[in-house]
Amino acid sequence: MNANELFDLTGETAVVLGGTGVLGGAMAEALASAGARVAVVGRNAERGRYRVANIEQAGGKALFEAADALDRASLTRARDAIVKQCGTFSILVNGAGGNRAEATLGPGGDFCKLPLEAWQNVFDLNLVGGVLLPSQVFGETLLAGGRGSVINIASVSGMTPLSRVVAYSAAKAAVINLTQFLAREWANRGVRVNAISPGFFPAEQNRAMLLQPDGQYTERGAKIVGHTPMARFGEAWELAGAVIWLASPQASSFVTGANIVVDGGFSAITI
Repeated sequence: MNANELFDLTGETAVVLGGTGVLGGAMAEALASAGARVAVVGRNAERGRYRVANIEQAGGKALFEAADALDRASLTRARDAIVKQCGTFSILVNGAGGNRAEATLGPGGDFCKLPLEAWQNVFDLNLVGGVLLPSQVFGETLLAGGRGSVINIASVSGMTPLSRVVAYSAAKAAVINLTQFLAREWANRGVRVNAISPGFFPAEQNRAMLLQPDGQYTERGAKIVGHTPMARFGEAWELAGAVIWLASPQASSFVTGANIVVDGGFSAITI
């Protein structure tokens, strides 16, 4: 098998939850560029249709289905609509997630006063809606078909707890743990489960933390870049190789339970 065949996703259908966002959208476009038909799933219809249009303009195949990752009934409706249009699917990217300002500790913040509701919201967003419910709902179809690849989006903060984003770090650590659990449970049923842990990629939620309006680094952004051997932030397209590799039933056929780190070397440095 040559390299082109290894990474050819022609004939596969991929479901990308969170495909309306910057990173999820880049992964959706990457899968489409490899030949997969892509179902973009998210809450924002305008952004979802924009992503579909981008894929189609590049010669790919895509559709949008609206769903709330924290609502099982909503996810089930989206899954059934995708199956009706595409027949089935074999790739699931769980890319929903994010942080909440009220669950972040600023300099000198008191952990003992962190609101429980804020903590729970971040865990719901990243663990329950980010992996648990989508894996249950869409995983039924993958298991019934006896094949597939689930790709959960974790974070380097799930490997080493970063300052300030305490709830987010703990939730992403749980994502990595759940990924390993599902990999073990589903390995003999034909479904591989892996995670990608991005480092720092400027997107909607963290751009103001990392970059000033003129594009210069903020104080925190400069510290992060200073801790990154490649001395820069990542760009969304740089997740393409990892997601296509993990999605491919040929290229990563013996890979499950792995956490693929894409962080410019950030996690390789200890201080």
